[in-house]
Amino acid sequence: MSVRAFFNSVREGFRGISRHPLVTIASVTTILLMLILMSTFFVFSANARSMMKRLAQQPPIEVYMKTTASVDEINATSSYIYQDPNVIELRLSSPEENYNSFKANLGNSSSILDDFDYNTYLPYSFSVRISDPAKADEVCNRIASMPGVGRVAKESNVMTFLSKARTAVNIATVVSFVVLFVIALFIISNMVRISVYSRASEIEIMKFVGATNFYIRMPYIIEGGIVGLISAICAWGITTVAYRAIYYKAMAGIDPSSFYALLPTRNITWWILLIVVLIGVLIGAVGSGISVRKYIKV
Repeated sequence: MSVRAFFNSVREGFRGISRHPLVTIASVTTILLMLILMSTFFVFSANARSMMKRLAQQPPIEVYMKTTASVDEINATSSYIYQDPNVIELRLSSPEENYNSFKANLGNSSSILDDFDYNTYLPYSFSVRISDPAKADEVCNRIASMPGVGRVAKESNVMTFLSKARTAVNIATVVSFVVLFVIALFIISNMVRISVYSRASEIEIMKFVGATNFYIRMPYIIEGGIVGLISAICAWGITTVAYRAIYYKAMAGIDPSSFYALLPTRNITWWILLIVVLIGVLIGAVGSGISVRKYIKV
């Protein structure tokens, strides 16, 4: 297609929007509602993934050194764990610190440990937090192979659940987007078909005088893309305003670093814009292209 033909198609696409305003409004409304549903589900899934990621970092891996471990073995283990890319926090506890922690947990009964020789019977220990619970077994196996390490303990049930939950949320997000996309595509193709039907005679004339199928279809595709873009911008604005209001209300008095804190609006709004624009334009263009296909087969 030449540049002139392309701009002519663009001009015809804009004319098509104004030629059937009721159909345009119906199409914009249909795509708008679908995009709001998609963006709402994206916001929910993004916050769910973020919360589970922070929660997964809460249960630490406890590494207990042997009571006979040397200072060099303790330092080597500390350096090895610290250099692991999956580790986000490492804390070393001395036998005295572990002893004081045990006494604190005993409360009023702590006096039974007054004469306890903690330097002989309590080891050094490490509390390790990792970024991804799915890597827990891998990290634990590597640490357990270090000289001087006596035992490595982890919250396996919690980490397994969180790993499966994150996978389930990701799958549910993809499936929901596909289902909503197909529904929106079906509805918008039937909406645009009304506009195409009113110009069936015009299409037939263009076909008989030698216009190619692509040339005839292009204005409708552009028209659908413009409708999708308008719907996407409206959906983005509505979703962003609504999420900002919910965020400020829900986060009142809540520490943003807590594991159940919502994602800030600035961290999510541009992702919403990208998603709704891509999907909106695609739904509008593809739906229009499908609708006009029947009438160019003369």
